Amino acid sequence: MPVGGSGLDLNGFLLGEETNDMSQYLLGIDNGSTVVKAALFSTDGTDVAVAAKKIPLSSPQPGYSEVDMEVLWGLTVEAICEAIQQAGVTGKDILGAACTGHGNGLYLVDHDLRPVRPAIRGADTRAREYIDRWLADGVDVAVRPKTMQAIWPAQPNALMAWMRDHEPDSLRKAVANLTVTDYVRLRLTGQLAAELTNQSGTSLMNVGTGQYDPEVLEAFGIAEMQRLLPPLCRSEEIGGTVTKAAAEATGLAVGTPVAGGLFDIDACGLASGLVDESQLCMIAGTWGNNQYIAPRPVVHQDVFMTTRYAIDGYFLMLEGSATSASNLEWFVTEFFQAERKQAEAEGDSIYQWCDRLVAHTDPGESGTVFLPFLHGSNVSLDGKGAFFGLDAWQSRGHVLRAIYEGIVFSHHWHLDRLLQFRSLPSQIRLSGGAARSEVWLQMFADILQVPVEVPAGTELGALGAAIAAAVAAGCYDDLNAACQSMVRIERACQPNPKLADLYREKYDRYLRLLQVMAPAWSELAWKTR
Repeated sequence: MPVGGSGLDLNGFLLGEETNDMSQYLLGIDNGSTVVKAALFSTDGTDVAVAAKKIPLSSPQPGYSEVDMEVLWGLTVEAICEAIQQAGVTGKDILGAACTGHGNGLYLVDHDLRPVRPAIRGADTRAREYIDRWLADGVDVAVRPKTMQAIWPAQPNALMAWMRDHEPDSLRKAVANLTVTDYVRLRLTGQLAAELTNQSGTSLMNVGTGQYDPEVLEAFGIAEMQRLLPPLCRSEEIGGTVTKAAAEATGLAVGTPVAGGLFDIDACGLASGLVDESQLCMIAGTWGNNQYIAPRPVVHQDVFMTTRYAIDGYFLMLEGSATSASNLEWFVTEFFQAERKQAEAEGDSIYQWCDRLVAHTDPGESGTVFLPFLHGSNVSLDGKGAFFGLDAWQSRGHVLRAIYEGIVFSHHWHLDRLLQFRSLPSQIRLSGGAARSEVWLQMFADILQVPVEVPAGTELGALGAAIAAAVAAGCYDDLNAACQSMVRIERACQPNPKLADLYREKYDRYLRLLQVMAPAWSELAWKTR
């Protein structure tokens, strides 16, 4: 069970007194979709060291996305060890640790708290038939006042139903289902718990009360899965301390406090300084997340997800989809291999090379529209990526500009949905891969016609976890105070008002294309033969 309280002496770790000793550090672990990262930060949020390990995903059948849980833990250990070595510190210099990671999926453990089977990741679609059935039967509408979110195949409700029908032996062996955040904390501490912000995004609980809801499970036909739901803990709460076995593996000191951790959308929110309703942040990475927080939740079909936020008393409203910077990554990987090698040989980045091509095109020159649906669509389950309006005279720069713009337009589409329930903020905070591009950053400002700020640091997920660790370790009284000290704005970009009308016209073309294609997606859907 998780433990809590301040002023608690945990094997030499004195908690409850604020400290800003720059010689002491915080560990943030970010278990993302494809990479696990471990980063060390000083207590004021300054980056000290980061190590990353690529996660070997497997797809035994089309639509499956799995990872060996022991391999995942091993990579996490390697990343922690490497970060500590890079920083030139010892485990005793680390005041606390916490993990964040992708949400949902299925991480089953048995009576010995060992993996039952490979983990199912957040991109898995094997359980789509259950989602289709629940949508047809109106189950999603019935539970939404409590769950406050859409349903999709990688959520544990659908995956538990799938396991019941296809792998009943795995369920019989399991005593708990975890998120990746919970699993890493379990391996560090030996304590079984489920962190609140993560669980509030699973469609297994009443988000309003912050508790599991048997009626929700009953509606999904998985009432018997209640036994797999561990006790809840909060993000900044001490979820346990590093065990001897984990210390020997990672180099952390025995007894180091480990915070409950948090959903990656919360981690990036904290690291962006999202501490009250005046802010709105966008994350342009593998997923395009657009989010704000408020004391009152929004329950509406036009908001993809409302969850409990890491800061007590706030809910997080999120609109997001896999329609962001990963589309550019795919395009570069498939079509610019030679250019990548040349850029790297010259000490350059392929993405800087792309930026230069885009910068040398005029935004009013081409009306080509790119639909960034290579990894999924935010308008239809059958929506696919597409270019509209290509001409033979266009260059690679024009095609790249269309990709850049299409991704910003998708963020704009999500923002429009959020703005039904709040006003446009005085500025937007942007993080993720797109925030590293000055060209793309300016494009966000010009298309949205609002100033865009970029938080300092490159590993915001890990920083968000470190912020939670800072509170658990007693460095700060609460998450708000930790954010005030550990989050800084690195740069800002002002919109060009002269481009407002042009980009409004281009965005209208994007919306019109979505409207025209809406009835055609299902008709044109291709079934792999």
